[in-house]
Formats: sequence, structure tokens, C-alpha cells
Amino acid sequence: MKNLSNLRAPKNANTGRKRVGRGMGSGMGKTSTRGHKGQRSRSGSHMMRGFEGGQMPLHRRLPKRGFTNIFRTEYTVVNLDRIAALQSITEITQEDYKKLGLASSKKALIKILGSGELTSAVTIHAHKFSKSAQEKIEKAGGKAIVLGAPEPAKA
Repeated sequence: MKNLSNLRAPKNANTGRKRVGRGMGSGMGKTSTRGHKGQRSRSGSHMMRGFEGGQMPLHRRLPKRGFTNIFRTEYTVVNLDRIAALQSITEITQEDYKKLGLASSKKALIKILGSGELTSAVTIHAHKFSKSAQEKIEKAGGKAIVLGAPEPAKA
């Protein structure tokens, strides 16, 4: 039966540090586990990450293709069928996407796509709309309001 008097640490839990260069009796004296001569035996030796002893490193052996556009803007895509599944909602604003679980953050850029059908009139605020989504929203009697676009001047 286990109690405080016979508790022990798991096997190999209390292994000490490897003390190299502490005399021949330690088993790690003389060359201090570095072997004889060679680049890695010298003090201050440092090789670049991925160095493979002069063999062509993996990151240079693999082919390089394409490029990554660092100026790309990522949009969170929301389909109309996801919005249609939310009953009794008449308006969706920028803050609502996170609350409703349609976007991962409040600041996400939103693009509405036209997959699915809307049955009720919903006013949707988003940064972009596909043509089909905009047509379906207006056909259902709702509004597609583009965020970040200048408001039309009222006469």
C-alpha cells in the first residue's frame, strides 16, 4: 500500500547532469566525449543549422517552386447557407461574426459567398460580397453593405 513513508520518484527521474572533463575515473575525461581531432572536437566550434558534414543539406537538395505573396489579404469566407441557418436574425454586423461563430476574431475581414439560399430579409455588413451572394441577399429583401467603402452622399 502506498503512503508517504514509501513514496519514491519514478525510475530515472533524478538523473544528474553529464559532468564531462572531470578526470579519467569519471569515464568522460581526456577528450570529454568529443573524440579525437576534427571540427567538432575544437572549442568554439559552431556549424550552421542543417549542416550535414559537407553533404548538400536537405534544404538545398529540395526543389523550390513558386513564391508567397507577402501582401496577400486573407478573407474569412462565410456562405449564405450558414447565415440562413441562423433564424430570427435581421442584421449581422462586424462584431456579430465572432459571437455567432462565423469568424475566429472580431477584426477578421469577411467575404460573403453565394452558396445556399436566403429565405428572410437580412442586412449583412461585410468587407466583400460575391455577385451571386449580393443578388440573393437583395432578392430576399435584405441589404448587402460593404464595410470600409465610402458611404454614398445623401442629397
